[in-house]
Amino acid sequence: LAGAQADVNPDEVASVIWKYFTELGNNAKETVDGLQQSEITKQLDTLLQSNLRSASLYAEDLQRRLMPFATDLQARLVQDSQRLKEQIQQELKELQAKLAPYADEVHRQIGTNIRELQAKISPYAEQLRSRVDRGTGELRRALEPYASELRGRLQDNADSIQASLSPYADRLQQQIDGGVESLKEHLAPLADDLKAQVEQSVAELRRGLSPYAGQVQEGLNRQLDSLTVQMDKVAEELRARLAASSEELRAQLSPLAEELRQAASGEAESLQQRLAPLAQQLDQRVGQTLEAFRQQAAPFGEAFGQQLVQRLQEMKLKLDSGTAGVEDHLELLEKEVREKVAAFLSTAQPPAEN
Repeated sequence: LAGAQADVNPDEVASVIWKYFTELGNNAKETVDGLQQSEITKQLDTLLQSNLRSASLYAEDLQRRLMPFATDLQARLVQDSQRLKEQIQQELKELQAKLAPYADEVHRQIGTNIRELQAKISPYAEQLRSRVDRGTGELRRALEPYASELRGRLQDNADSIQASLSPYADRLQQQIDGGVESLKEHLAPLADDLKAQVEQSVAELRRGLSPYAGQVQEGLNRQLDSLTVQMDKVAEELRARLAASSEELRAQLSPLAEELRQAASGEAESLQQRLAPLAQQLDQRVGQTLEAFRQQAAPFGEAFGQQLVQRLQEMKLKLDSGTAGVEDHLELLEKEVREKVAAFLSTAQPPAEN
């Protein structure tokens, strides 16, 4: 049990609980009861058991204590939601009134922040595009010999081809898997780097606006905290999109190996006839699949930068108008949920065995 607690990812647990709260808010009362009784329990159980296969005692105890915690958290958040929404609206009005005499300076600070953020992110966007290009190029070169090898095998007798086809398909699948994993490893760190740049940008904006906030500094901090949550979500979305696109690439390339396995299981007499079209098409299909991935993933960096600029512009509009949307208090509530779940898991201890 010594390392079991470290295997539970607080963010994953928080995501399950937050999704549950969100669904509660969007469902009719008659569906909520069923959801409350089964869905969150099932999701948490699956998550905990998958992370703690070797520590079932700890998983069961954690689940038993986490469910009342989640139920209590839900009750408090329902009450806190309206209170926090009203508080944010009031703080924004006070903040707008306080900043109004300095509107030009505030606009200049945010405008400068936008330009600096764009300048910082631009090289990363280009680096992402370059890594996608390089990764797809490397994977294509790694797979090219397989098409030549398959065409060469057609010259052998049918029995020889059939005997060697399954190992060949296994090697092709391993090459696809290795290439996709290498691509993911090259792309994933960029999301961390971009997130760090975002956090630095918000910290600089905080320093730039703080001299104008005066007695309503807390309201400004809350708005900047909300902005941080929004931008972190955009960074996490970039990470998720890169991972999903890489897995989609794997899913599109893997059928090539499966088609070879299926060909090997058929009649030996017609094997060469079945393989000939695949041997001719293999290189072309690989190229088309990799090009489609490149076209999809390469612009992610530019889209990421546009989303961040949009968040900053929305922040400027809120400071100008003194009004907040529903998403403001929801984002801060989600942040609170994640902090409370992390705190709970950090203090929960595995049960002692008798």
